[in-house]
This record gives sequence, C-alpha cells and structure tokens, in this order.
Amino acid sequence: MKRNIKLDATDRKILEILQKNAKITNAQLSQEIGLSPAPTLERVKKLENSGVIQSYHAKLDANKIGLGVSTFVMVSLKGHNKENIERFVSRIESIPEIVECHHVTGSGDFILKIVAEDISSYQMLMLETVSNIDIVDNMQSMVILSTFKDSKVMPLK
Repeated sequence: MKRNIKLDATDRKILEILQKNAKITNAQLSQEIGLSPAPTLERVKKLENSGVIQSYHAKLDANKIGLGVSTFVMVSLKGHNKENIERFVSRIESIPEIVECHHVTGSGDFILKIVAEDISSYQMLMLETVSNIDIVDNMQSMVILSTFKDSKVMPLK
C-alpha cells in the first residue's frame, strides 16, 4: 500500500487548478497560487515525480467519436485465487473497449466499464472476447442509459 504524500495548502490549490484545467500555463498557475513561476514549476514537478499527479488527459465525448453504448459488467471468476485474478487482468488489458476495470467485493469479482459503437458491437465483444476468457464464470451487464455526473476531479480536504 502506498503511503500518503504530505500536501500543504499550496499543493492542494495547484491540484485543484490542474484538475479543472490541465492546459493552464505555468505562468497562469503561478499567478493563481501567488508564487513566482520557478517555485510553481518545482512544486508541480514534485507532485508529478511523487505520483500524486499520474497523468494528463483529454476528455473525449464518447458519442461524438462513435461510441454510443457504455456498460458496466459485473464479472465473477471461477476461482478466487491470485493466479486467476492475474490471468483475467492480463487478458482484459489487451481489450481497448474495456476502459475501466475494478476489483471489487460483493456478488462479483470485477466491475468493467465497456464502451462500444452500438449494441451489436457490444454483443459481439461480449460473445467473442470477454465470455471466451476461460476463467470467467458469470457476467451481468448493465447498459448505461444516462450519465448525470462523470467527474474525474478528486476532492481535496
């Protein structure tokens, strides 16, 4: 388990700003937090190097790029051992339509978020790829009808 990184008020402010606008220039960021550009850049680099900031991404509109169907799929494996978990994760890492994979407690072992062009593409993916993973025991699909909140912003105390 990773240890928590000590963050002061300035670090938290930097993180709040970058989560909302990762394209902000260092000069603009330094103005907003009240430091000169050099120490601001040093703090951002420290946050990146420590792993607090993992990456920067462009958020895409799935519908506008032809991915009209999103689902959550609860997956149960045939065995709950480390080898099966590693085999499953290894197999799904190579499937680009699976955009999230979470190991969970409860009635299933994993929750996957899957995006596809349409229902027939989704069905084909499930029948020909995901269900053919030999250690998959059971799957339950939930089609996402509407999304009312999809924030990637982490709350900072």
